[in-house]
Amino acid sequence: MPSFQRIANQIKNWFPAPIVHAHCDGPCGVYDPASARIAAEAVLSMTKKILDLQAKSADDPAYQNTITRYIQIKEEQAQLTKKELLVLWTDYFKPVHLEQFPDLHTKFWEVGKLCSACKVEVSLQHAQELMDAIKEIQEMFWATKGRDVPWYTAS
Repeated sequence: MPSFQRIANQIKNWFPAPIVHAHCDGPCGVYDPASARIAAEAVLSMTKKILDLQAKSADDPAYQNTITRYIQIKEEQAQLTKKELLVLWTDYFKPVHLEQFPDLHTKFWEVGKLCSACKVEVSLQHAQELMDAIKEIQEMFWATKGRDVPWYTAS
């Protein structure tokens, strides 16, 4: 072992680094359920638009184009909602939060299933349930930070 390595090891033994614990993977404030809310709002909006869209005829190209775009946006936004929620669930929330919210895992599992349902269905009920579930998660999130952040929607 080179002498430099021996000296470095001896210094580590004399002055060991203290053990530290990080709350999350990044600096506080990196996480926010707002991104999931915005994506879920797009799911709700596209679901409403799909349900309201009327075809002039069975082979109406304008209808086919529009419905295809609406479906694509709805599915992309449902997947983005799921991704944003997964990041909160796996990266922000820690075991200590389970003490405050024992049903935390169940809530996230259920909202993930709602995201999937919104991708494969055109259900106004499920789209609204998704928004309601994200509201609950937002309340849980901000409670862990000791803040009362009001729920709002962009539309």
